[in-house]
Amino acid sequence: MEIHNEKILVVDDELSIRQILETRLSIRGYTVILAEDGEEALSLYRSEQPNLVILDIMLPKIDGYEVCSEIRKESQVPIIMLTALGDISDRVMGLELGADDYVMKPFSPKELEARIRSVLRRTDTRNTLSLSIPNTNKSILQVGTLSIDTNKRQVSKGNKKIKLTGMEFNLLELLVTNA
Repeated sequence: MEIHNEKILVVDDELSIRQILETRLSIRGYTVILAEDGEEALSLYRSEQPNLVILDIMLPKIDGYEVCSEIRKESQVPIIMLTALGDISDRVMGLELGADDYVMKPFSPKELEARIRSVLRRTDTRNTLSLSIPNTNKSILQVGTLSIDTNKRQVSKGNKKIKLTGMEFNLLELLVTNA
């Protein structure tokens, strides 16, 4: 059995998909958190701080596009859209709102698991350039007016948020913690 310490939030209104993903990802060693609508997804996202979000678009209460947009206001956590909406415009919208990947339903669970590993590998600061980052309990790093929240993976200068890709964030965090 694989050992992972990552938390994955699975957001889908279809019970069967939530159950399949919970079973398969738990077997792989992930901690799985489940939500069936957009409101629950945002609440669990904020309370659980997952390492990755798997997000359906067609959700009750708040749709996946809005959930993605709200999460992006707070964090650069990886998001994989999992949806039956397959038009290019739907995929482009999801990616432009900040999704890191897009998987079409019906999907292969093995392919989704590979995409999860790939996205987590790209965004895992522990693997950046095979250098280790000192273990500190500080979740907010301060350099002058630059504030780096390592838990939310956000950077701001003064009151203005700065958008960074996962790799840019990893590099900035590495440079600041190894000054």
